[in-house]
Amino acid sequence: MKYLYLLLAIIFEVIGTTVLKSSNGFTVLVPTVISLLCYGCSFYFLSVCMQSIPTGVVYAVWSGVGIVLISLFAFIFYKQTLDLAAIMGILMIIGGVLVIRLFSNSF
Repeated sequence: MKYLYLLLAIIFEVIGTTVLKSSNGFTVLVPTVISLLCYGCSFYFLSVCMQSIPTGVVYAVWSGVGIVLISLFAFIFYKQTLDLAAIMGILMIIGGVLVIRLFSNSF
């Protein structure tokens, strides 16, 4: 169940951040409300995860997977591209999350 909460925290954070761009600096009502609600849900589920998974591990996985997914959605929805250095950095983040998931007893 703790992994479901982490997954929900990631999903809500990714939706909130993706919609944040459409809020135009919190000047457009609907994207602003969606973004704030998603962030609230994300932090709630993140706090629930931290009751059973170490904080550093939760945050590393949450932020790492979030960065990858948000970059992917920014490419799909907003046609934003990344340079080689950014892509290499994201690949290293994926590698770090995999190391934590596959080799750490903390997760």
